[in-house]
Amino acid sequence: MSKKSNTSKRYTAEFKRDAVALALSSDKTVTEVARDLGVSPEGLRGWVKQAKIDRGEGPAGALTTAEREELVRLRRELAEAKKANEILVKAAAFFAKEITK
Repeated sequence: MSKKSNTSKRYTAEFKRDAVALALSSDKTVTEVARDLGVSPEGLRGWVKQAKIDRGEGPAGALTTAEREELVRLRRELAEAKKANEILVKAAAFFAKEITK
């Protein structure tokens, strides 16, 4: 049984874009291109799939990279707003008690 390393490599957007272009334009398989570039075939397949989605060639309902980034941003903002609201509710309760004393 193999264990996945905790030190996964991070590739630049430019590298990914070039790797996808090479995979789509080459007569080689994705596995061969990945081996030539020193990346995992699964990773390159994922980049190719996402690039196709970004170009509107993916399945219906699939999120583009921009949509995914916006979703992450909106979820982060929602979490911050919920925390702020929770603080305000507690503060209002505290001051309501103080006024009635």
